[in-house]
Amino acid sequence: MPQILGTGMDTQDTSPSILLFFDKQRFIFNAGEGLQRFCTEHKIKLSKIDHIFLTRVCSETAGGLPGLVLTLAGIGDEGMSVNIWGPSDLDFLAGAMRSFIPNRAMLHTHSFGAEWNASSSQPKDSVVILNDEVVRISAMFVKPRYPNGAGSLNDIDMKPGDTAIVYVCELPEIKGKFDPAKAAALGLRPGPKYRELQLGNSVQSDQFDEMVHPSDVLGPSIPGPAVLLVDCPTQYHMPELFSLQSLSCFYEDSSNQRESGKKVNCIIHLGPSSVTKSVDYQNWMKRFGETQHIMAGHEIKNMEIPILKGSARISSRLNFVCPQLFPSSGFWSVKPANDVMENDKSTSLEACGIVSAQNLLKFHLRPYAQLGLDSASIPSSFTYKDIVKELVSEIPEVREVPEQVLKFWQNNANVKNIQPAGSLMLMVEETWIGQKSAKLDGSPKHPRDNQEIPCCVEDASREDMEITFLGTGSSQPSKYRNVSSVYINLYAQGGILLDCGEGTLGQLKRRFGVNGADEAVKNLRCIWISHIHADHHTGLARVLALRSKLLKGMPHKPLLVIGPRPLERFLSAYSTLEDLDMQFLDCRNTLKPSVKAFLSENVTGSATPQLENTMFAPGSRMENYNRKPASPRDTTALANFKEVLQESGLEILYSVPVVHCPQAFGVVLRATEKVNSAGKVIPGWKVVYSGDTRPCPALIDASRDATVLIHEATFEDSMKDEAIARNHSTTKEAIEVGTSAGAYRIILTHFSQRYPKIPVIDEVDMEKTCIAFDLMSVNLADLPVLPKVLPHLKVLFKDEMVVEEADEIQEAAVY
Repeated sequence: MPQILGTGMDTQDTSPSILLFFDKQRFIFNAGEGLQRFCTEHKIKLSKIDHIFLTRVCSETAGGLPGLVLTLAGIGDEGMSVNIWGPSDLDFLAGAMRSFIPNRAMLHTHSFGAEWNASSSQPKDSVVILNDEVVRISAMFVKPRYPNGAGSLNDIDMKPGDTAIVYVCELPEIKGKFDPAKAAALGLRPGPKYRELQLGNSVQSDQFDEMVHPSDVLGPSIPGPAVLLVDCPTQYHMPELFSLQSLSCFYEDSSNQRESGKKVNCIIHLGPSSVTKSVDYQNWMKRFGETQHIMAGHEIKNMEIPILKGSARISSRLNFVCPQLFPSSGFWSVKPANDVMENDKSTSLEACGIVSAQNLLKFHLRPYAQLGLDSASIPSSFTYKDIVKELVSEIPEVREVPEQVLKFWQNNANVKNIQPAGSLMLMVEETWIGQKSAKLDGSPKHPRDNQEIPCCVEDASREDMEITFLGTGSSQPSKYRNVSSVYINLYAQGGILLDCGEGTLGQLKRRFGVNGADEAVKNLRCIWISHIHADHHTGLARVLALRSKLLKGMPHKPLLVIGPRPLERFLSAYSTLEDLDMQFLDCRNTLKPSVKAFLSENVTGSATPQLENTMFAPGSRMENYNRKPASPRDTTALANFKEVLQESGLEILYSVPVVHCPQAFGVVLRATEKVNSAGKVIPGWKVVYSGDTRPCPALIDASRDATVLIHEATFEDSMKDEAIARNHSTTKEAIEVGTSAGAYRIILTHFSQRYPKIPVIDEVDMEKTCIAFDLMSVNLADLPVLPKVLPHLKVLFKDEMVVEEADEIQEAAVY
């Protein structure tokens, strides 16, 4: 039976998936971003999936594939793989993915229709791609017809990823009922021969010298149930969809249908409502007669129901306790202007066999007597109030926490109002803070947090800078933590993404709302990627493709993407499928000496920046990068880089080689100085992000006097050996890096998914440190109170310090 997997239903950032499952086979149609996370939430084991089919090859339908392939490869001793099917465009995606997937054997891709796709003509619009005793799956090709001056197809405007696929899933015919009386009349005695006849085999009569055939004793067969999956992404695809000859056998008004007796029992429509609600499309739907239509495209009403219930529950609890750091409750209300008309319309549509898809809605195909919709698995609805009520009932003492937390902000505001600039501010110390540990460089211990508030914090407005954590887990998305991404909100001056793991766009929409996230994507100044491991960049194509779409027809520049050189190979190969509208700059061109030299020059069109030829990551295995002088392409990107800094209000942004994998980097961002209302020059804030790394001198040096150090803390302190083996850091080591560098605040992130909700930490050295959670937003003005909040947040997790779903957590092949 088919079942709706509601990925993207609430955030509208990706296509829903369809699970088609039988007793011994399971198929998934489309694998957009968030599929792994969704399946973990709903306990759907991806290791049981035999085949994945794509209706289009683009970030919207295939954004979750790279992470899924790597996760399956990490299961068991030898790993697992899944067969991936799609049109010939799939070859472009597979080629792009091989730039960062280490083993070619992990990718079992099967493309079809290369001969058809080579030309705009279509001698045959359908191809059978799977046919066994369980199901027959065929694919039909739908190309867009972009109008040109002559009103015909314009191939110049078409990208390979524009081809859409209609899948037809047909079950074997249902044999007619066996008639024992007819069998007896033909001289057969009850026994094994009855079974043979039911299986479709002829047998010898027991009494007469003649063969008995199945048709002699069986009633007429009934055509097996059929399901159509229709992806019509734009109005330009409709003409070709409507003219598919291979669908004519299912049209009620067709002579082919009367001859074959075939009937479609269920059609799942994946296209957007702007297409599926058009008059032409609705008229086409009517041609199938009495068929159940499930509209699985983006529907406004589905936006109010969080698909990731576990994550929404955590967000709601954190929002209740500390709305200052967790402004997103996990819920938002969206009502169309013609709400009453929408409701009336949906009621009338249901009467006509048309329903809106809901998460986990099923349609039974077998047994035939149960053919039809099944809503039993649809999750019960819940609200923010329900979650808060449950929390207060579970932890009564939590009622007092919001008021206690609010006092921190009130006290901070009062202190800032009375404290002269540059004077010493004594922080209120929590009783749980223990003794400080020794530092990496052996320097003497600082007095416990009698730390002066930096001027940039003391004079900060709430629209200077804010850090939002979109993903704080490592390796692969989990029920509670997405993979790495940090959004630096510069407000009027745009924003910057540091890493962009799978699901980054969905997280932006959960934090800022669908429209707010679109604005954030349009106003991005650049995206910086730390290294080539998949959990740090597989959300990049989706963000770039959306930005290109949002800004189409508007004057804009390509978005600058700074990353390791292997990432450029992936993006260049992928851009064959979709317009990414980006410009790449190698991290090795953004090391501090090169950037400072470049920024100090009066760059002209003929200038060639002088770059370091050999660079070593201090403390690493002495990898030689051997950069050649900058190419013209690099020179253009560097000129764009300088504009990005000016537009973002940054004095400098530079990359720092770190110890993790080849070409792994951290990054430093420093804002330009400003003059406050009293005429005093205020130095700009400084944010350092470690990426993935072992503690290393280069990062400590880069973090000197940082306003905020965001450092990975993948493992708990007892797992130092594993941290060393995998080139990651423990929580204690991360804190020591910040303490050694004199960073004002340290925020830990990139926790192993073995800590699903909150990592295991030693409550020592925490007076300047905080733990990051997904969708947490830290404003520059709130940094003084940040460390005080953690003990109050831990009230929510006092009984949840161990993995609750250990059997579901697998290590990805690479991270």
